[in-house]
Amino acid sequence: MALRRHAALLSLAVVLLFAGLAAASPTSQNTGDTVIFWGRNKDEGSLREACDTGLYTTVIISFLSAFGYKPGYYKLDISGHPVSAVGPDIKYCQSKGILILLAIGGQGGEYSLPTPQAAVELNDHLWYSYLGGHRNGVYRPFGDAIVNGIDFFIDQGGRENYNKLAKLLYAHNKDYRGTVGVMLTATTRCEYPDHRLDEALATGLFHRIHVKKFSDGRCPASSWIQSFQKWAKMYPQSRVLVGVVASREVDREAYISPEDLKKLLQNVFSKLPNFGGVMVWDRFYDKKTGFTGRLRA
Repeated sequence: MALRRHAALLSLAVVLLFAGLAAASPTSQNTGDTVIFWGRNKDEGSLREACDTGLYTTVIISFLSAFGYKPGYYKLDISGHPVSAVGPDIKYCQSKGILILLAIGGQGGEYSLPTPQAAVELNDHLWYSYLGGHRNGVYRPFGDAIVNGIDFFIDQGGRENYNKLAKLLYAHNKDYRGTVGVMLTATTRCEYPDHRLDEALATGLFHRIHVKKFSDGRCPASSWIQSFQKWAKMYPQSRVLVGVVASREVDREAYISPEDLKKLLQNVFSKLPNFGGVMVWDRFYDKKTGFTGRLRA
């Protein structure tokens, strides 16, 4: 019961943030929300340290990197960070008004949803292990901390049954008395459409879509703006965010300086009615280069 009461309080915080409190914060005045991926390099520092920078409105823990292809097998890969410290850090970040999501998928190849039953089983795993559910005997890696939602970062494999997973996860919101307890986001490829996620996005249940301008090879600078505008047009019910890398080391061709990005945000992207902000990959490189800090300067 205590876990469910905690979930209800967190869900209220999510709704307030989603309704506009985050947009009023100093970190998002001109460029929307700022989303960072955390968990890909032990040298990036702790989750708490990321939240203490004051740079981010959402942090996405990455990744739950194995599911579906082998019944009952799930793997949380956060690059050697001590899992026992993450739960208290999640609650600390949430106390500062920062949303914490968990990303499923990633750049590995140990995941798929080959059957509807695989989607049901993954939904149960996420609900009872990371979200607001409670079942005796189910291990919760982050203890009684509850993430605010799930990011679909489906970069490998087929498209099957992610739409079913989205519906199952979103259905838990009925337990939160009209508030949003499970926020759904998707991190997509730059070129529209993303065939791995189009059926899931067609459900209309995703609060945010992070459109990656990296790790694609099919989104040259000449067409990037038009591609992003198309994403925004096709999903008016979602807030659409620009996904960029914090360093040339990640993707030299896709890199755009924070100074140039700021100009585009102010002159082009922010004029879209459902523009949501910026997603930065990732905390390690952002800490190394100061990308987000320069964007906010």
